[in-house]
Amino acid sequence: MKNVYLIGGTMGVGKTTVCQQLKKDLANSVFLDGDWCWDADPFQVTEETKAMVMDNICDILNRFLHCSVYENVIFCWVMDQQEIIDTIVERLDTKDCHLKLISLVVDEIELRDRLNKDIIKGNRQPDVIERSVQRISRYPQLKTIKINTCKKSVKMIVDEIIKIENR
Repeated sequence: MKNVYLIGGTMGVGKTTVCQQLKKDLANSVFLDGDWCWDADPFQVTEETKAMVMDNICDILNRFLHCSVYENVIFCWVMDQQEIIDTIVERLDTKDCHLKLISLVVDEIELRDRLNKDIIKGNRQPDVIERSVQRISRYPQLKTIKINTCKKSVKMIVDEIIKIENR
């Protein structure tokens, strides 16, 4: 049985960093960041581009699931609406998989601090702060396992994810 980790969270919560470490800590793992499937300039949100990114994500994840080499398939993206999660899950071939739906959460103070550090480094634009903060309230309603990332190291978060029971 393969393990499929779908990890959501608002921008700046640490999804990519956590997933990169999870990939290293789990045997025979592969990682896809949803942002890689929609990296455009200018970034345009239309019905066509939204459909395209879902096609890209589901196609790549299914290819990973059908590859015998991988035991652990890890995916992260903002996924702040249940409909997004449900659409992805419905389109994946998970019949021989343990599916783990996870949301990384953080409080507003820590989120602002993390994003400000990224802005100072030139990794993000200032407008990300308010867009990200607005999404915090969406995660408690999702049908996911919540992992609070406040004041935790990447290792601590990854260890919590690894300990999640198979469902």
